Amino acid sequence: MLPLTVDDLLPLEEYAMKRKEYFDAHRRYVDRYRRIRVGPKLTLIFENRQTLWFRVQEVIRIARLADAREVGQELSLYNRLLPTRNVLQAALLIDIADSAQLGKELAPWRSISSEQLQLQIGNLSIPSRLITCRPEDRAIGTAHWVQFQLFSDARRALANTSLRAFFWFENETYQHQSAPLSDDFRQSLLDDLVLSDRDGDQR
Repeated sequence: MLPLTVDDLLPLEEYAMKRKEYFDAHRRYVDRYRRIRVGPKLTLIFENRQTLWFRVQEVIRIARLADAREVGQELSLYNRLLPTRNVLQAALLIDIADSAQLGKELAPWRSISSEQLQLQIGNLSIPSRLITCRPEDRAIGTAHWVQFQLFSDARRALANTSLRAFFWFENETYQHQSAPLSDDFRQSLLDDLVLSDRDGDQR
């Protein structure tokens, strides 16, 4: 998927004036096409150019970034989260009920690993790849990055809406699966893969 550039972004003042409008549109889009819960404590949010555009605009607003070089540095970081050929990328968020007990609540997640989170489509299981797997990454706490590789057989299965598709997570203390993926959600992920194929051929 083609990376975001400075030219894709709005000037800070223009974005700030219309932030509520953009925020509401972003929330509706994410809820319908990009976000899915896996039980009561885990949430997956799949990233693409549209979701990352909003993320970067918010970083620029909060940090009051006006220098093109600094904005370019943020873009180089966030562009790494875009889907690539045959690969979907998502944020894996852990819900914390009591931030005062952060260490205690995160304890069951210290040993989180790739095979514990999978995408199930019919009889096909697609394991995740946990990107934030180093001890220093896990010290961050409530947010991780995961990838799912979907080659031709997995894409065909995802496109076949007669096959039930959902995410599941299982370790010693947490065993849950998501609701079935909606047709809109599935198509949005497939669109990411198609765009990544096309844009990869252009580069």
